[in-house]
Amino acid sequence: MIDSISYSQRQRLAYIDFCLLFKGAIHRQDLISRFEVGLSAGSRDFTLYKELAPDNLYYDPREKRYFQTESFTPVFEHDAKRTLVKLANDISDGFDAIGDIHFPVESASSLNVPDIFVVAKIVQAIVNNKAVSVIYTSLSSGSGAREIVPHSIVDNGQRWHVRAFDRKSQSFRDFVLTRISKVTLKSSPEVSEGIDCDEQWQKLIPLEVVPHPKNIKYPTAIELDYAMQDGVLKLEVRAAMAGYLLRRWNVDCTKHASLRTGEYQLWLRNHHLLVDAGNPAIAPGYIAPEAQYA
Repeated sequence: MIDSISYSQRQRLAYIDFCLLFKGAIHRQDLISRFEVGLSAGSRDFTLYKELAPDNLYYDPREKRYFQTESFTPVFEHDAKRTLVKLANDISDGFDAIGDIHFPVESASSLNVPDIFVVAKIVQAIVNNKAVSVIYTSLSSGSGAREIVPHSIVDNGQRWHVRAFDRKSQSFRDFVLTRISKVTLKSSPEVSEGIDCDEQWQKLIPLEVVPHPKNIKYPTAIELDYAMQDGVLKLEVRAAMAGYLLRRWNVDCTKHASLRTGEYQLWLRNHHLLVDAGNPAIAPGYIAPEAQYA
């Protein structure tokens, strides 16, 4: 039935649903003010919502507002991760009550914010299959011109980077977006410079993450944190992204779980698979197979 409702009315019904779920109550005037509709239109929306979910709300005539019932079940899907991001950043997609009130959700300050015009040019290049010339400042060689063929923009948990073929090194690499100061669109790239030839991007590594066997006294708490099944979290991660994820989560990647400080609550049980990762050196404690573990 929801699919047959107009987009604008779905927005208003989703707003009612969101308010009941996250605020526990909603005034009819809240809906009318948010969407600038008339009283009769607002009444019709509440009537329709009650038809869709009659057990979700009840009206209190004394307080003149609708309240969530104990049997409330959302009519719309409210993805937890997406909703938390919206709440933390005060961003509304039109299907929620964000902006009406302040929700008590905060996020850590972002390390950096890329230049939107740089981002726009990179996205243009990806969408239109173009190479770009950029001015890039690296830690090892300073500022200089580079020609790259971007295929994906990635949030690695700390900062944004673009995955691209680098014509200087003739390899696929990660370029930090905030270190790019100028972007010029170039001609279309060779097939060998495209995403299909990025082996580390295409390759998936099956990681097995478990509670740290030496640092954690009550592993059940960690199992709950990560929704582990039978004490293990199994992930398929792009080889190009594995190191970032393991560093972000502080996963001990040593052979014998030998990182003993408190921030390491997780251990990579199948650490040997990191030999196939594109950036294993940034994984905490990882030592290449040819070296000897202490």
